[in-house]
Amino acid sequence: MGSTLRYVQSHRVVGQTYGQRALIMGATHPVAYQGTSQSSLAREQPFTRLAHTARIFETIFFGSRAEADKVLAAVRTMHSRVSGVLDRDADRWPAGTPYDAFDPDLMLWTMAVLADSSRVAFETLVRPLRRHERESLWQDWVRFGELFGMPREVAPRSSGDFERWMADEIAGPRYVMPEALVVGRAIAHDTPVPPGPVRAGIQVTNHLVIGMLPPRVRELFDLAWSRRDEVRFRAEARAVRSSRKVVPKAIARGGNRTLFDMVIATEKHRIARGRPTIDPAALAS
Repeated sequence: MGSTLRYVQSHRVVGQTYGQRALIMGATHPVAYQGTSQSSLAREQPFTRLAHTARIFETIFFGSRAEADKVLAAVRTMHSRVSGVLDRDADRWPAGTPYDAFDPDLMLWTMAVLADSSRVAFETLVRPLRRHERESLWQDWVRFGELFGMPREVAPRSSGDFERWMADEIAGPRYVMPEALVVGRAIAHDTPVPPGPVRAGIQVTNHLVIGMLPPRVRELFDLAWSRRDEVRFRAEARAVRSSRKVVPKAIARGGNRTLFDMVIATEKHRIARGRPTIDPAALAS
């Protein structure tokens, strides 16, 4: 994968936060959300799905060409089964609106929330990107989208065009379906990890993710955000940035497979004990 994208994603704090933010952002588009959530794994085990997807992406970011080709072929097979129609009205999107994993506009939206979250996480938790780095990162993400079948011509041409497009998208028609509200709030607050120091760290991560969301997205998911939360967020982000001076590169950089595996195992354990991340009754309401 492109060098700027690989560099940005190699910072563990980016890999630990951008996917969570992107999943919440993506759920503000009901057609895209319906396509994603048609799998019970996505609806009732959202962190298992998130972790599996993150592992696939890190294989593409950091793995060999053969490893990337293997997971891309598997994803294409999976996406070939994702099509249908909205089963209810969702604001300006009427019941019966079709969705398809290979719809160019939906592919752009899915890639866009990843690209935006990658940049925001890096600039919040590592350092500001220079103008040419932003451009290089955006072009790498466009190439990433192409690997999954997204036509290049649907993507904004430059990073500046993309940032304006993204701002317009967030300011425009957005709607969170009731089911997406339940899942999105759980993603923001309830990352499954064992008790102890890891859980304390995850609580900070969750707060950082919520703080990195656009205000309108926080409002759509009813994620309260006070002046005190903003002060805490800024202090947490500043502490993470400052830690780069003392944390060894071997710890600060690399993949997050250990964390992803821990999340999957903990969510599985919760379900076995009758305490799933998402209560099926809440999804049925």
